[in-house]
Amino acid sequence: MKQQANLIRAGQVIEHEGQRWTVLKQQIITPGKGGAFIQVEMRNLKTGNKTNERWRTADTVERLTTEDRDFTYSYTDGENLVLMDPETFEQFMVPVSILGDSAPFLQDNMPVIVALVEGDPVGITLPPQVTLEVVEADPVVKGQTASSSYKPAKLSNGVKTLVPPFIEAGERIVVRTEDGSYVERAKG
Repeated sequence: MKQQANLIRAGQVIEHEGQRWTVLKQQIITPGKGGAFIQVEMRNLKTGNKTNERWRTADTVERLTTEDRDFTYSYTDGENLVLMDPETFEQFMVPVSILGDSAPFLQDNMPVIVALVEGDPVGITLPPQVTLEVVEADPVVKGQTASSSYKPAKLSNGVKTLVPPFIEAGERIVVRTEDGSYVERAKG
């Protein structure tokens, strides 16, 4: 399906130079003179290589239709994630590399959505938020105002993030899977 380049969004799958690419980031740039263009960071679905490409906003690109299916994450087997279809209980293998930066947020029995193009997995969407334990948190520096100062902390999955000064090591917090940012203290 053809679409204008300025409609490209993260998560879409496009065909470019005979290869399939998943869009990681996009940004429309309007230079001081000349026409606007879109800068797209994308990953090759076969090789895993990343590249940046620019199109004028009026250019057209081939967008591939994806089918979303629900799965449950079971375990990782080497370079593959083993997912289970919650209806048929069949196992489905997906390369770990498809997760990209969100890989550390994957948890046992987590529901995930796999985007498929002609039966091939091209992307995985995790739930928007996960609960993790803070394993290290820097002490609060006296004199900092509580409203604006966040301190570094390390989560149980190894990801470093910024948390409010009242969060201590051992506490469970809710973070966004998209970027690892703090949402709130976990309830219960």
